[in-house]
This record gives sequence, structure tokens and C-alpha cells, in this order.
Amino acid sequence: MNLLEVDVAGVSAVGLTKSYGPVRAVSGVDLTIAPGETVALLGPNGSGKSTMMDMVLGLCRPDRGSVSVFGASPAAAVRSGWVSGMLQAGFPPDLLKVREYVTLVASYYPRSLGVDEVLRMTGADHLAERWTKKLSGGQAQRVRLAAALVGNADLLVLDEPTAGIDVEGRRECWQVMRGVAAQGKTIIFATHYLEEADAVADRIVLIAHGRIVADGSATEIKSRAGVRSIRATLSHVEVESLRSLTGVVAAERHGDAVVLSCSDADRALAALFMKFPEVRNVEAGGGSLEEAFLELTTKNGRRAKEVSQ
Repeated sequence: MNLLEVDVAGVSAVGLTKSYGPVRAVSGVDLTIAPGETVALLGPNGSGKSTMMDMVLGLCRPDRGSVSVFGASPAAAVRSGWVSGMLQAGFPPDLLKVREYVTLVASYYPRSLGVDEVLRMTGADHLAERWTKKLSGGQAQRVRLAAALVGNADLLVLDEPTAGIDVEGRRECWQVMRGVAAQGKTIIFATHYLEEADAVADRIVLIAHGRIVADGSATEIKSRAGVRSIRATLSHVEVESLRSLTGVVAAERHGDAVVLSCSDADRALAALFMKFPEVRNVEAGGGSLEEAFLELTTKNGRRAKEVSQ
């Protein structure tokens, strides 16, 4: 069965709501993810990302609303081998060597990949004969990622997949994930490394207080930040003079380079060229993903919290 040819959403959530006692973890979420999309879930700690992933994986049931995976219930999709997950917490089980553990996981899937192949892909091949209880945190993450990939599932749900891995290891892991995405797999991942979401995701879903506050490509999300930036080369000009320009809310100098944060980039550019015609190497762009993340989750998060209460 080729799930990319099935005329259903990869993941569909309608009115998804989940509470733990008085805490509303997820509050009326509607979300559709197409087969083959790579989607990053971003949000502050406690925003509801992990709970949403748990419901997609069938690990907990919503109090209200529904979620389906390739047109089936999460439990049915998991039983069919369509779904694989990597949770945020937990080490591989003790009393197994790494190859034994990954081989065990592979046995649960009807179309699993070769164990040695996946260990090489994830940079865990040199750990194959090591006992899982002897792994460091970063090594365990690589092994858990190998276990998530070995099933050759159509949907991968990854909660903080590169947490605890060094910079080089993170880069290698995402090279692997790009290859997986290129095969048409659907990937949902949560991360606190915003640069990963910016570089890897087709689409970013920002969550605050259990509600979606923004949904779009990284470019679209960044364009919604109220502050835009201008970078330029401009020597011998005081920062105070730059801050006084129309449309500029903040200015910094780094050697001959200046960075202007703007509430109105168009007016700021016009004022910059008029007052300092010697300016050169001018670049104007939207805010960073970090700026958009902070602004949207803070401002819209307050509104989401009020609604959820």
C-alpha cells in the first residue's frame, strides 16, 4: 500500500482537546498535515507539543475532538506499521546491546530497513556491540533515532530528536532526515533549536497554551514578526543618530556594520539613504525566526491562554 497515493491527509486533527486535571494541555486544535510534509511544532515548554504528539501516536486519547493518521485511528496506523515515534524522554531498554535493540524494533514492522544500514545512517554503527545502559546521553539519542527510522514507517513523529547531541551530530542527523523526507515520508518534529526548524521544515506550527497561534512556512512566520531588520556598512556614524531615524526602534554597531531593527522598514530605508547617502551594502529582511517565535507566542499566547480559560 502506497500511502502517498491514498486521498487522505497524513494527519488530521479536529477540535483536539486534552486536559490533565485543571491543566488544559491542548485546547481545540485543528490541524491537517499532508502526506510527505515535514512539519515543525514549536512552542515554549508546556505549550502542548508533546501532548499533541502523544495523541497522534495513540499514546493518549483526546478528551474531545478526533485525530486520524492516513485515514485510520492512531492505534490502527501504529498496528499497521505506518507510524514510528521518538519520544522526548527515556533511554533504550537495559540488558540489550545496541544492534539487538534496533533489531528488536525492526521486527515489529512489515517493511523494515536493514539494521546495519540504519546504524550507519545515524552514526551509531560504532556503538552496535555496546550495551545500551553504557551509552551517553548523545549516544542514546542517536540509537533512539536509529530505532525510529528502522521501521521504514510512512509517518515519523520525533520529539526533540537532536536534544543532547553535539553540533556536528545534529547536522548529520538532519542530513539523514532530509534524505528520509526526500523519499516522501511525512515527518512531524518538535525542537527547541529554531535554526533546525528554519532549515529543515516545509512548514512551522507555533503553539502556545495549547492553541495554534501561527501556521506557515518559515518565511511566512518570520514575515509576521512586527520588527524587520536592515543591515548595512556605514562608518563613523553614532548609533544614537541611527536610532533617531524614522521607523527605527533599535540600532547596533559591529565594526563598520550596522543593524537596524525597524517597525517600518520602508520608511527607515528612505530615511537612511536621505541622511547617510554614503551607506553601502544594504540588506533588508524580515525578522529572525527567533524574533517571530518570541513575539507570536508571547502576544498570541496571552490571547490563547485567555480563551482556553
